[in-house]
Amino acid sequence: MPRAVVPSRLAPRGSRLPGARLWPGGAPRRNCATGFTLLEVLIALTIFAMAAAVLGSAYLNVLNSYEVVARGQLINEDLAFARRQVLHEPDRKKVEEGGEFETAGNRRARWSAEIESTAVADVFRVTFTCEVADPARTTSDRLVESFLLLRPTWVVDAAERSKLKEEAKTRILELQGKLPGATPKR
Repeated sequence: MPRAVVPSRLAPRGSRLPGARLWPGGAPRRNCATGFTLLEVLIALTIFAMAAAVLGSAYLNVLNSYEVVARGQLINEDLAFARRQVLHEPDRKKVEEGGEFETAGNRRARWSAEIESTAVADVFRVTFTCEVADPARTTSDRLVESFLLLRPTWVVDAAERSKLKEEAKTRILELQGKLPGATPKR
């Protein structure tokens, strides 16, 4: 016959409740939780320390990346300003002399340009060099670009310009087949 379940505080000292756990030696446990061993605690602390180190280094990498991007944007703005000075200058002599200016971020930008004639009239190959020096850094940022510009005002030799225009006109007429003895090219 089944015994009635008696609440633990009313149960006699030696009685065993259904589902009660026993201590080693057969004594009943009084609903106490088991603790962690020293080894388990050390392993948990090691895992936590490694995770904190990884997350900390990842956070520092993100902060460094933000700084590099911000500095790159400032340098690009300085380079774009120097490039605009070359692109908008109608006087060839001023472009060949180069220039220098102080930027908004207390940096110093120095630019120069080498101008070469091409086989096309009024078109020039410009090799643009710009160096931005920051007093907070030991090295300066340097950019070298080469681009073509159409600048009729940069012509130095009018005879060479006329010769190039005449050659271009001849090539166009040859391609169209309008010169005597020329066949149209396709």
